[in-house]
Amino acid sequence: MRGKKPSSKQSAGRVAGKPELTHLDERGRIRMVDVGGKAVTRREAVARATVRMAPATLDAIVGGRLAKGEALAAARVAGIMAAKRTHELIPLCHQIPLEVIEVDFKPDGAGSSLQIQARAVTSAKTGVEMEAMVAVSAAALAIYDMAKAIDRAMVVDGIRLISKSGGRSGEFRRPGEPPWE
Repeated sequence: MRGKKPSSKQSAGRVAGKPELTHLDERGRIRMVDVGGKAVTRREAVARATVRMAPATLDAIVGGRLAKGEALAAARVAGIMAAKRTHELIPLCHQIPLEVIEVDFKPDGAGSSLQIQARAVTSAKTGVEMEAMVAVSAAALAIYDMAKAIDRAMVVDGIRLISKSGGRSGEFRRPGEPPWE
């Protein structure tokens, strides 16, 4: 879009009838959003991911029988560390003060998978969705790394935002998601 001016149906990051793309300036160039004028509010986001694997792999992970060690502990730390570095991994994310990062796991024997959930909380001028999603992504990759010696066919799947609260855009809850128990 270099050098092109937005048409009458499109203005600074906006297409008629569609939400504004906040990471585009008035000339259609990528930019980091200016959050300087926004209020500091408490913001929370929850994300989930799934790692699908062979039943024996799930048993080895849950039973702590992997040669590399305790996969769930390693994945939890990987998720927490990654969330803290989201601004270094995702080019247009702001560095924000994280108050909480929780990473939890739920084995699903029937589906031969490991469900991963991360919760991120901040009091800031911008949201924390990317931190939660980066946390589950890194945790899932750590599970893969820990168990790849016995199952290279594992699949990291379904990385998604479950809910978010706080900020100007308010509440979001993904329909159809079961509660985390």
